[in-house]
Amino acid sequence: MSGPARGRRRRAAAAAAALTLVAPMAACAGGGDSGTPTINLYYPPEQNLRQVVDECNAEAGGRYRIVYRVLPREADEQRVQMVRRLAAEDTGMDVLGLDVTWTQEFASAKWILEWTGPDRDEVTDGTLDGPLETARYQDKLYGAPKNTNVQLLWYRKDLVPEPPTSWDEMISMAQRLKEQGQPYQVLTMGAQYEGLVVLYNTLAASAGGHILNDDGTEAVMDDGTVRALEVLRHLATSGVTSPSFSNATEDPVRLDFQAGNGAFQVNWPFVYPAMQEANPELAEQVGWARVPGVDAGTPGRVTIGGVNLAVSAHSEHPQESFDAAKCLRNAEHQKFSAINDGVPPTIERVYADPEMDEAYPMKETILEQLRDPAVRPLTPAYQSISTVTSAMLSPPAAIDPPATAEQLRAAIADALESKGVLP
Repeated sequence: MSGPARGRRRRAAAAAAALTLVAPMAACAGGGDSGTPTINLYYPPEQNLRQVVDECNAEAGGRYRIVYRVLPREADEQRVQMVRRLAAEDTGMDVLGLDVTWTQEFASAKWILEWTGPDRDEVTDGTLDGPLETARYQDKLYGAPKNTNVQLLWYRKDLVPEPPTSWDEMISMAQRLKEQGQPYQVLTMGAQYEGLVVLYNTLAASAGGHILNDDGTEAVMDDGTVRALEVLRHLATSGVTSPSFSNATEDPVRLDFQAGNGAFQVNWPFVYPAMQEANPELAEQVGWARVPGVDAGTPGRVTIGGVNLAVSAHSEHPQESFDAAKCLRNAEHQKFSAINDGVPPTIERVYADPEMDEAYPMKETILEQLRDPAVRPLTPAYQSISTVTSAMLSPPAAIDPPATAEQLRAAIADALESKGVLP
C-alpha cells in the first residue's frame, strides 16, 4: 500500500495525529448559508495538506469549498470507514484518497466514478505510467494519481564500495562483512503483513514472474514467482537478516539500520530525513541505489505505493469534486507535498524542478525505478489475495518454493472467487 508503504517524515507524526483528533469526521453534503457546495475530502493524515486545500479553495473562487476530513492513520481502518459509508450510499463523501490497491475494488463495486473527457486528459498528461496503471479498472480510469512511492536500497558506503546489483550478491557481501566482524545485516520487512507481500511482489516482478494473468482474473504463479520464493527463503536462511526479520515492519527496520546494525536496508524514502535528524554522522556514510535484481545484470523492478484520488459515485457535486481533485494533485501541489510531506510525485516533470534537489537528492534513482515499476496484482480481490499471500509466506525461512507456489496458486484462485477469506 501506499499502504505499508508510504513515505512519511518522522516529524509529521505528532502533527498528523493531532489533526486526526481535531478534524471533524461528520460530513456535510450541503454548503451552509452561503450556498457554496462543500466538497468533503477523505484523505489519510498528511501534515501540510491543509495548505494545499486552502490554496485550492482560493483558486475555486467560491465555486466550491473543500473540507479536509482526516482518515485514521492505519490503512485498514481507512478502508473500513470508506467501504461502510460508500456501501450505505452516503452522500457526504466526495473526493476519496484511495491506497493504490483499492481502486479496482471500489470501481468494481461502482462506488467511484470514471474519469472521462477533459478531466481524464488533464490527469493523464505527463503522469507516470506505473501510477496510472494502478488507477485503471477494465481499461477505464477511476483515479487521479496524487502521489506514488518506491523503496530504495540504502547501504553503508564505508562498508561496501559499490552497491550490489542482485540479491545473491548482497547476501554474499553481508556474509563477508559478518566474517570480518563488521555491521552486516540485510534489513527489510518480513512480518506477516502487506510489507512482506510488497517484498515478494518486487522479487517476483524482478524475476519476470506473474502472480495473476494480465486480466487479473486467474492465478498464474509461474516460474518467476517460484524463483522469487527461492530468493526470499535464501535471504531468510542465510544468517544475514535481523533476528527479528519475521516480525519486522517499516519503522523498526529503519531504527535498526539507524542504530548502526545493518550494512543494507530496503525501505521507503522516509528513512532519509529521519536518519539525518537522528544520526547525522551515520547518514553521511549512507548511499542509495536501485533495489537489487534477482539475476545479476537485470535491474530489479520495485513495487510502487501511493494514493489515487477518486470521486464518490454518491457525491451530490461530482463535477466540482473532479475539479477539486485536479487542483489537489496538480504539478505545483505535488511538488509542495513532495518537499514538505515526503510523498514522491506522480507527474514526471516535477522531478526536474530545482526545488526538488535538496529534499530528494535520490530523486533520479526514484525516477529510474518509477519508469519500470512492479505493480501489485490489479484485481478487486486484492485485499483477500494479500491476506492469504502474507500468511503463506510467513515465516519466510519456512518457505518450500515449489510447494508454497502451488499452495498460493490454489489460495489465490479461491480469493479471486471470494472464497475462503472475508473481505
